[in-house]
Amino acid sequence: MNLPQELEKDLVHQYGVNAFRLYRLPYLEEGSVIGVIGKNGIGKTTAIQVLAGQLKPNLGNLEGQPNLEEVARYFRGSLLQEYLTELADGSLKISYKPQYIDKIPKVVKGKVGEILARIAAPGKLEKIVELFELGHLMDREVEVLSGGELQRLALAACLARDANTFLIDEPSSFLDIRQRFRAASAIRSILGDGVRVMVCDHDLAVLDYLSDKIFVFYGRPGVYGVVSGPFGVREGINIFLQGYIPSENVRFRSEKITFQVRPPSVAEEQEGGAPLEWPEMTKSYEGFKLEVKTGRAWQGDVIGIVGPNGIGKTTFIKLLAGVERSDEGYELEFKSMSYKPQYPEPRDSLVEEVLREAAGKKFDSDLYRGELIEPLGLERLMDRNMAELSGGELQKVSIAEALSRDAELYLLDEPSAYLDVEERYMTTKVIKRVTRDRKAYTFLVDHDLMVLDFASTKLMVFSGEPGRHGVANPPVSLR
Repeated sequence: MNLPQELEKDLVHQYGVNAFRLYRLPYLEEGSVIGVIGKNGIGKTTAIQVLAGQLKPNLGNLEGQPNLEEVARYFRGSLLQEYLTELADGSLKISYKPQYIDKIPKVVKGKVGEILARIAAPGKLEKIVELFELGHLMDREVEVLSGGELQRLALAACLARDANTFLIDEPSSFLDIRQRFRAASAIRSILGDGVRVMVCDHDLAVLDYLSDKIFVFYGRPGVYGVVSGPFGVREGINIFLQGYIPSENVRFRSEKITFQVRPPSVAEEQEGGAPLEWPEMTKSYEGFKLEVKTGRAWQGDVIGIVGPNGIGKTTFIKLLAGVERSDEGYELEFKSMSYKPQYPEPRDSLVEEVLREAAGKKFDSDLYRGELIEPLGLERLMDRNMAELSGGELQKVSIAEALSRDAELYLLDEPSAYLDVEERYMTTKVIKRVTRDRKAYTFLVDHDLMVLDFASTKLMVFSGEPGRHGVANPPVSLR
């Protein structure tokens, strides 16, 4: 069995001397959705940008930039040669949805309806608006949209274009479970003669539902990435979960990612210590009302919170945190609380300064490093400024900051956004261990079923009508 290492050939692009290198490329096929999976920093976005024509591959030649015709000849005899030749002569019509949708308001101004009307192909606008449930947002300015609304707008804009090649980077971020599968259905609905689609995502359930074939990326984040495949969907996802590629005899991860195939054991659900209880209460805004049913959590519980966007999940978290006050003026009684917001804000501070302030004296201990820094892979980020971090890096630091504080109550709002599958897996293990060891109460809002499956001991299901009325039901056992 071989460990992952750089290849001696097939170098597609190198960013500079001693900089990141990508080996091989995934390819698209007409009439198919090609899925892409791999860790963050392993070259997935680089590959998609090459295929979108936004990045010209240099084949490792840092002195002279080869043109696309030369790059196409490099892949002679393959589907990539045909694709890159069409890209070079301009016969491809490409629509590309970028990874970080939160940057859209900085470059796009105007109302949702005006933007879609400008770019939609004839006859597509009405159907796209219906598919992504954007009707009530058509007169809303882009700058006031939520993360989920921005994602739906970005997907609608991508699919509405007159194109035959669609490259979609992380379509599920900030979408709730129902919206993710509606988006997946919308993506599959554009397939037809001459249409190619590639999707990169970290939600395995979405990729399984959406894809016809899978490419797996492996390597060393920030150093090099290798593309392997294509594989059948189930085979590709299982290869990624196992961390082993049989066809290349390469083990790229020492630990397998395994799903919980049984409910939590009685020991995991052991109710002990004083419960954290809340009464029936309401929180009203203009046009929206949240009803909270009586509930309780026990020490060591991780309460997974699930429900559609706009149903009041974040409002409930803010009520627990004391950021919002209920209509009745109720305040939850707890000694200390640590809160990770839905959208972490970058600050002009070094990562080490932020974590040292949150952790206090225990920052320099081996136990702290083994509990948080190493599992979350934060060692290499310590000297970085928070304002310069990527979305995934900022998310990991925000999770670590929240869990670094000694608290009785931990409130974590969508911690999986921008994290890759392996990071999500490790994060859930850290959350569960910290909650158990500190005998704390943790409330975890997320839309990734894998994250909820791995981390939760109980579930709170929110029901109602999104944007109008929400009901926070009591926690229930996973058994």
